[in-house]
Amino acid sequence: MKVVQINATCGVGSTGKICVGISELMSAHGIENFILYSSRTSGYPLGIRCSNDRYVRMQALKSKILGNYGFNSKRATQKIIRELERIEPDLVHLHNIHGHDCDLESLFSYFQRKKTKLVWTFHDCWAFTAYCPHFSMMKCDKWKSQCAKCIQHREFSWFFDRSEELFEKKKRLFSGLDLTIVTPSKWLADLVKESFLKEYPVKVINNGIDLEVFRPTPSDFRERYGLVGKKLILGVAFGWGERKGLDVFLRLARRLPEAYRIILVGTDEKVDRELPESIISIHRTQNQRELAEIYSAAELFVNPTREENYPTVNMESLACGTPVLTFRTGGSPEVVDSSCGAVVDCDDVESLEREIIRICEVEPYAKEHCLNKAASFAQMNRFRQYLDLFEAITIGRGS
Repeated sequence: MKVVQINATCGVGSTGKICVGISELMSAHGIENFILYSSRTSGYPLGIRCSNDRYVRMQALKSKILGNYGFNSKRATQKIIRELERIEPDLVHLHNIHGHDCDLESLFSYFQRKKTKLVWTFHDCWAFTAYCPHFSMMKCDKWKSQCAKCIQHREFSWFFDRSEELFEKKKRLFSGLDLTIVTPSKWLADLVKESFLKEYPVKVINNGIDLEVFRPTPSDFRERYGLVGKKLILGVAFGWGERKGLDVFLRLARRLPEAYRIILVGTDEKVDRELPESIISIHRTQNQRELAEIYSAAELFVNPTREENYPTVNMESLACGTPVLTFRTGGSPEVVDSSCGAVVDCDDVESLEREIIRICEVEPYAKEHCLNKAASFAQMNRFRQYLDLFEAITIGRGS
């Protein structure tokens, strides 16, 4: 079996690290494989770069002007196709191909013509919408029938709303494929089954984490920040804003008793200007061990995300022995169960506050229950599920 993965990055960012993890496991099993990518440098020996950052930025600008998101980057796509022709893989595994690095028309016409066996992991909803990776906050369900007059199109195009045209192009190009779809959450799998891709088989393979890194990790974090005796409420995100629930933490800071302190990780100077002095802001951790120390020091991890697939931060917290409280949005509730966390309705800040106090003062969750749940997050087990799927598809046993 010979496998090629295609992703925006290789070894960088969440999807890039997933690609390398799967690749390393394939190599350990003697499976010839490569990763075709476009953005940011990678020293991974099986990575083949098909573009460069300057080209990607130019294509992003072109997309903003023309409104044809996903239908630029023809030169880079021809490089991808040349590599596929050279390698002649038995299966192609797609990940994030909407980083302004791929022309869908060229690539999927090639797949249709070659009858390529495909696995496509959806890390968001973009494949079955005209523009949008997420639409929950907009409460939009046009994607179920026909995207048109997109209420978010200004995020993707300065001048044109071409949502109806792009939606129809995707429907045409994504038909007649030898395709198996993978989603990290049951929530996203259910959405796929309501979309124009509903005829394809869908398999749920949850994301995983490195349990050697994320585990209970003692530190002097409380002493360094003067937090001894405080109840620590933690939030971790990269790209803080309304989608990640920054405004929710601002409200909680005004509502929670004096004994509580909120810590936000992944902030920047712009976010700092919005934060009250009572919230501790940590821009960037030095490494994953330091992040594990912060998770381990907190009483509770709160994730008031409004749009999410299957959040890694929930898993990381539980693996460090810290329970999780989250909004009922996307796949976030799927990470916890009643032994290690709780879920409240999206935007119900009063219930969120009550649950914080209940968990911290009345009914705390046992650390061992969090760790028992986290045992199922081992990333190598998740990568093995991909290998099993590849084998099933290539030898014709289905998924």
